[in-house]
Amino acid sequence: MTLDGEIALVTGASRGIGAEIARALGRAGAAVAVTARRQAAAETVADGIVAEGGKAIALACDVGDQASIATAVAEVTDRLGAPTILINNAGVIDPLGDFHAIDIADWSTNLTVNLTGPAVAAQAVLPAMLAAGRGTIVNISSGVAQFPVAGWGAYCVAKAGLMMLGQVLDAEYGDRGIRVFGLAPGLVDTDMQGTIRAAGVGPTAGMTREQLTPPEEPANAVVFLCGAGGDAFTGLELDLRDADFRPALGLDPTGG
Repeated sequence: MTLDGEIALVTGASRGIGAEIARALGRAGAAVAVTARRQAAAETVADGIVAEGGKAIALACDVGDQASIATAVAEVTDRLGAPTILINNAGVIDPLGDFHAIDIADWSTNLTVNLTGPAVAAQAVLPAMLAAGRGTIVNISSGVAQFPVAGWGAYCVAKAGLMMLGQVLDAEYGDRGIRVFGLAPGLVDTDMQGTIRAAGVGPTAGMTREQLTPPEEPANAVVFLCGAGGDAFTGLELDLRDADFRPALGLDPTGG
């Protein structure tokens, strides 16, 4: 799998799934813009990619701030070239708890980060992609986009919206060379799962780290989708636990 010549912008890439996606894209040959709210954290990941022989830069970008997204895309374009790949990974799980008891301002923040931010990022990269006649957008989704979980209301609603955003983008731009994917990574060993366990809210709260999927697995799936293999799945909402999808990634269909 080679992504030589591709320029990838990854949001929320300082840790967890985002960091592994950035590293995997770098190993595949893409030039990677590692973005995160904290510049220093993004630099750690970018430096690691460069140390492995890849090309990467680090940028501060808060996906809850539309101006910050626009600035990041402009800087990537100036330093690496216009992004040909966008990975909308940044996200938050809070607020957790019964809907009637949460602060609606926190609800709004969740939707801003998990839904509006990806939309703004997509809008920022699309003009150059359309001019080039090609581009790839991968939205890191969740199974809760389709199956609600009590106590995770804001996250469920935001991810459902993100799923529809991907489908709308595919409907509008799929015949113009823009490939759009939604990827639900399953239950992955990340800080977000740590937050869920600490809060004790939802059916996964009691799971141990040993029961969770390593972040390298969804990262490798993203690289696959960004390459030629993704052509057969464009426009789809994919789940890494799906026995029909896993064989294409070289994974055991049973998840073993």
